[in-house]
Amino acid sequence: MYNELGDYMKFDWLSIKEPLLSWYRKNHRKLPWRETKEPYFVWLSEIMLQQTRVEAVKGYYTRFLAEIPDIKTLSGIPEDKLLKLWEGLGYYNRARNLQKAAICIMEQYEGRFPVEYEEVIKLSGIGEYTASAICSICYDMPVAAVDGNVLRVVARLTDDHTPVDLPQYKKAVREQLERI
Repeated sequence: MYNELGDYMKFDWLSIKEPLLSWYRKNHRKLPWRETKEPYFVWLSEIMLQQTRVEAVKGYYTRFLAEIPDIKTLSGIPEDKLLKLWEGLGYYNRARNLQKAAICIMEQYEGRFPVEYEEVIKLSGIGEYTASAICSICYDMPVAAVDGNVLRVVARLTDDHTPVDLPQYKKAVREQLERI
């Protein structure tokens, strides 16, 4: 996508939209967090899925929601119980950040998950990808959730050999995907 000068090269981005959507409709996995637009459920799944295989998350997700079904419960659960439910997923700061964000939601948003991207991304433990995933899935916002997998697929489809870990590559891909 970028030459040595960093100039964006042309590609017909619309040409990949329908083939990708068609592939997804035929091949996507049926997952509980894909059956909802409830921000708490989507948020929880996105945080659990960070650095963790989908198959491993399924059981944790169901058990976690049985014990902590909403933001209010998450905000008030004792940390030791929260971490016990998280046990086996690793990266315990993810669970701690979930609770910090839940407390913030209770205090600043009257217990309702924020609906603006700029507010979602301010929550503890939520970065650009997670905020985009939540906002696009739950609120139908035209924001692209771009992670390493998306970058690799786009690189293959566009026959682009730019290193996918370059920040300017990710930014350019995100901009293009948000246009379509």
